[in-house]
Amino acid sequence: MTNHYDIIIIGTGSGGGTIAYKLAQSGKKILILERGGFVPKEKENWDAQEVVTKGRYRPDENWYDHTGKPFKPFIHYNVGGNSKFYGAALFRFRESDFKEVKHYGGISPAWPLGYDVYESYYTQAEFLYHVHGLRGSDPTEPKARSEYRYPPLPYEPVIKDLIQKMQKAGLQPFPLPMGMKLPQDSSPNESPVKLENFDGFPDPTDSKADAQTAALRNVLNRENVTLLTHTYVEKLITNTDGTKVTNVKALINGEEQYFSTDMVVVACGAVNSAALFLRSANEQHPNGLANSSDQVGRNLMLHHNGCLVAFTRKNNTSVFQKSIGIADFYHGADDSEFPLGEIQLMGRNDPDTILWMGASLFPGKTYEELKAMSIDFWLTAEDLPSPDNRVTLRKDGSIEVNYTRTNYAAYEKLKDKLKQTFEKLGELDPDYKDVQWGGYDLDISGMSHQNGTLRFGTDPKTSVLDLNCKTHDLENVYVADASFFPSCGAFNPALTIAANALRVGDHIINEVLKVKKSSTEKFEMLGS
Repeated sequence: MTNHYDIIIIGTGSGGGTIAYKLAQSGKKILILERGGFVPKEKENWDAQEVVTKGRYRPDENWYDHTGKPFKPFIHYNVGGNSKFYGAALFRFRESDFKEVKHYGGISPAWPLGYDVYESYYTQAEFLYHVHGLRGSDPTEPKARSEYRYPPLPYEPVIKDLIQKMQKAGLQPFPLPMGMKLPQDSSPNESPVKLENFDGFPDPTDSKADAQTAALRNVLNRENVTLLTHTYVEKLITNTDGTKVTNVKALINGEEQYFSTDMVVVACGAVNSAALFLRSANEQHPNGLANSSDQVGRNLMLHHNGCLVAFTRKNNTSVFQKSIGIADFYHGADDSEFPLGEIQLMGRNDPDTILWMGASLFPGKTYEELKAMSIDFWLTAEDLPSPDNRVTLRKDGSIEVNYTRTNYAAYEKLKDKLKQTFEKLGELDPDYKDVQWGGYDLDISGMSHQNGTLRFGTDPKTSVLDLNCKTHDLENVYVADASFFPSCGAFNPALTIAANALRVGDHIINEVLKVKKSSTEKFEMLGS
């Protein structure tokens, strides 16, 4: 006998976890399906060899590039999705990111909805994800009607010194907006958490505000919500005329199981959501579900991301380095008419990476010596949509990703800006003079900030989803991950994914389910 649910949500990351939190308030019978399990709390959580080098929590899975070459994507299947391993830097997109913008690589298209539509949902998402920050400190910051829930994290001495020197050099560094649920935030009578390994690591203290700890945990104890783990959704099955999905076919520990439903919310991540639609092709949808536009899988964007490490004479004693951002070049520079992107301090690189960088620069130095010299930066420039950058399926059903970089000139110029900044810093402080640089760029295997494969819009011929992120072709299928992005700005996408999930959840509750407001709890009660 097939189990029936009012709503089935597929995926538990920033999109799926957040919309599950929202829709749980409707009282409807909800099933959440997660491909992986819970990340265990164990000593290996913070072991760089285990997490980074050996990929302890990553799937042993191959995807393929357009030449047929296999690669192992840097993704995670677990409750909380990739947010369990993100850096929790939770930015609002800038107002300009919702408009058409010219770049070195072409045009970043406007969104069909403006920033004003998202502002209140950004506020809700910041509250839900316990964001620490400081309004007015970022020169590119969009307007906001409320302060952050918590003040920014305190700077360590070396970072405080770096900020002062950067300000003298004419920059406006600002505290990163960070999603942290720290015990010391709510009470001086709790043991404080001291943060260290963070970017790319799961957090056994649950201080990182991810989709599991900040969103799902609030609703998994409700009678109307069921979570099934280790459940791979193989296919969405439609009714005979192909107008809506009626059943979900899943493999639970290899065994086939079917669930019937009135509504499906897909949130598998941009690549896997597109792959699910393509796998679900049937007689009514021969090219894949919701694909009458031939846009499913197209316009994949990844952000141009990478690391630059400054090896200086400054003794960097920082334990938790991830604390400031630089957006001075976000809209351009004195020598650049086009936007470049943004720069952040990142968590300290793992020993293997630092030793690899330092081998040619400082032969014979130990990791501890190199670590004391290093200041680690993360750089992000905008990727642009191209219909040729797309996700398809191979004959055996495996995922193929055809991807060519666009707008890479902005990323290279952003690197130059950071190096020029340190030339100015060297004039102010001899410890910052004659910097040696190491670093790396993420390639296709990084799958960094993947988005854009199921773009939303008003025209069914050029988009997959409508403005409420419902598929144009199907009555009851919604998307809640970053697949809907028509463009991606150059800031981390997690807060925008969460804000949109709350917006779509509101639409479903108020306009589709028509649940009376008196029967839903207030947002603040659940997000505490």
